Amino acid sequence: MPGVKPGDVRVRVEDDRSLVVSGERRRCEDGEGECVSVEKFMRKFQLPEDADLDAITALCQDGVLTVTVEKPPPPEPKKPKTIDVKMG
Repeated sequence: MPGVKPGDVRVRVEDDRSLVVSGERRRCEDGEGECVSVEKFMRKFQLPEDADLDAITALCQDGVLTVTVEKPPPPEPKKPKTIDVKMG
C-alpha cells in the first residue's frame, strides 16, 4: 500500500464475518502540502467459520499491510478404542 499512511487505513469485521479493508490515498503537490486528489479504496474478504474474530491483528509496515486471522488448532484425532472380547 505505497503512499498510504497507516492512519488512513481501516480494517474492520462486519457481522456477516466479512473482513473489510478500506482507506484513502492522498496525492499532494510538492512544497505546498495541498492535496490535489484523493483515491479511495475498499476490499472485502469472507472469513472462514472457524476464524477467531477477537484475535485479528493488522500491521502496516514499509507500504505492506499484513492482516493476521487466527484459527483455533485442529482437534486432535480420536484414538481408536480397544474393546475386550469376553468368552461366553
